[in-house]
Amino acid sequence: MNTSRAKAPKASSKITPMSVRTLLFCSSSTRANCAAALILGALLALSGCGAPPLVREPAPAPALQEPAPASVPAASAPRERAVLQRERARWVAHDWSELPGWGEDRAAELWPALLQSCARPAPGWSTLCARAALQAPADDMEAQLFLMKHLQPYRVESLEGEALGLITGYYEPMLEARRAPQGNFRTPLHGPPPDLAQRRPYYTRQQIESDGELRARLKRHELAYVEDPLDALVLQIQGSGRLRLPDGRWLRLAFAGHNDQPYQSIGRSLIERGELRAGEASWPAIKDWARRNPQRLGELLWSNPRYVFFREEALPDPALGPRGAQGVPLTPGRSIAVDRASIPYGTPVWLDTSEPLSNQPLRRLVMAQDTGSAITGAVRADYFWGWGSEAEAQAGRMKQPLRMWVLWPRS
Repeated sequence: MNTSRAKAPKASSKITPMSVRTLLFCSSSTRANCAAALILGALLALSGCGAPPLVREPAPAPALQEPAPASVPAASAPRERAVLQRERARWVAHDWSELPGWGEDRAAELWPALLQSCARPAPGWSTLCARAALQAPADDMEAQLFLMKHLQPYRVESLEGEALGLITGYYEPMLEARRAPQGNFRTPLHGPPPDLAQRRPYYTRQQIESDGELRARLKRHELAYVEDPLDALVLQIQGSGRLRLPDGRWLRLAFAGHNDQPYQSIGRSLIERGELRAGEASWPAIKDWARRNPQRLGELLWSNPRYVFFREEALPDPALGPRGAQGVPLTPGRSIAVDRASIPYGTPVWLDTSEPLSNQPLRRLVMAQDTGSAITGAVRADYFWGWGSEAEAQAGRMKQPLRMWVLWPRS
């Protein structure tokens, strides 16, 4: 964390000169820890900001014990925490010091994703978005102090009070494609047919891919062709992808609807059939099985009746991610998909999980900007890794325990 140029906002005026001198005399090896300590000290001055939320809930009462001797001070009363109710979650107020790893993230990297969400702000965010857009923070400390001044952390729990959940990963595939069937490029990617909205549910994947009459009707809606049917399925599961044409041009296919059939994981199908063991159904393992069993691939794909249709988009800026459900571009490593009934789009979230390959802690600020049919429940997220081979490797193996805190404007 760069602390040499930290410019604390006005709310940090209660940081004493002695605290700043302490930070300056930290060695380079301990500067991050000192900065974190300074930030946590600053939050004590901010803890009184904001009115209490609508619902307040006391902490569970301690177990009954014998009275303490008169000479021993009585234990302090159980702490009362504010609680906000959502449709599928409850948010329990916490102090900034209770967020694991807070102060260690490169918080200034959140700002581009935050401003993207501010283009379509959640209710109650307009004033804060205007403040965030006035000037980007000079460094990570300034970004953290801004968030601490204006936002209140709430731990996300299920309605039953469970705070541990699951995080998976997704990415934007990059595939070679052709505009017309050519050589091995025979697997079509479709735009939505005109009768999609009138027929619910629409035809299954098996019917779309095997019924000759239906295939002929859908042919006029074929946007492009890829080599591998499994790659087409991956594109449908991820919801968008980049296609490279023979002339070197890239285009993006974005989600445009599905057939309203239930989604079935082909990894789970392989486990149920005894082809893979539980815990081994990663995308690399599924692709390896398909390579060894090409004659059975169609049967496997048809076990998932869900079929996704796309729309074509230009790709003027390759540095921008696909648009999520909020309608703003996703940012690699700073955007997540959530259950909208638990967390509104445009909400900053603090994650406490681990990376899938290294198992190192992954504690960082992200923005809730997308959703997915499999992303349901309170403590549930899908982490956007970006595009390219590394993003594919990380996303394909991510299935980690998760705790999360939403950061919501103070009243």
